[in-house]
Amino acid sequence: MTTWLNMSLQDGASPIMEQLVFFHDHVLMIMLMITTTVSYMMITLIRNKQTSRFMLEGQMIETTWTIAPAIILVFIAMPSLRLLYLMDEVHNPSLTLKAVGHQWYWSYEYSDFTKLEFDSYMIPQEEQQESTFRLLDTDNRIVLPMNSPIRMIVTAADVLHSWTIPSLGVKTDATPGRLNQTSFSISRPGILYGQCSEICGANHSFMPITIESVPAKYFINWVSKMSE
Repeated sequence: MTTWLNMSLQDGASPIMEQLVFFHDHVLMIMLMITTTVSYMMITLIRNKQTSRFMLEGQMIETTWTIAPAIILVFIAMPSLRLLYLMDEVHNPSLTLKAVGHQWYWSYEYSDFTKLEFDSYMIPQEEQQESTFRLLDTDNRIVLPMNSPIRMIVTAADVLHSWTIPSLGVKTDATPGRLNQTSFSISRPGILYGQCSEICGANHSFMPITIESVPAKYFINWVSKMSE
């Protein structure tokens, strides 16, 4: 989860999020080089009282400043398109989880198991313990196995919602009457936090999402316990 005065992205908990962080740094470095070059040229032109006819009128310089941005855009577009296609890939999932957005809580259904569904509400402030995070912890956490391809199906029962986990690089709109699908794989154990990212009403900011990533053995034990 993000912390106070954190200026960077959250640490990636999935391969896709790690690739998104790398792409962010890649584009940021290109922007830094462009900003530095343009700033240097502007400062030089402002401070220099002499003018060069070859800099103002020249086929070569015009060709250069036309081709250079096109090459830069290619270096940005290629990894961007690769990431878009990777995010749409759904390999043979080992688990399917369905999330239904309500005003203002989430319902979850484990489609691969019978009678395994629950509602997830935010823990009220007066019931919080010292180990819980305000406005982020829920009474029922989503328990998912790590290092397993997971298919996520998202919909809504009333208005538009958005199921978002920043550290997984997942943000899927929950639309009434429509099923949206995404996939992810959690690469490390831990607790991941998210919130509804669609302005869905008065209590929009009180729809947290809490995922508990555990090894497969503990997940099987949890499923057996919840199905009893």
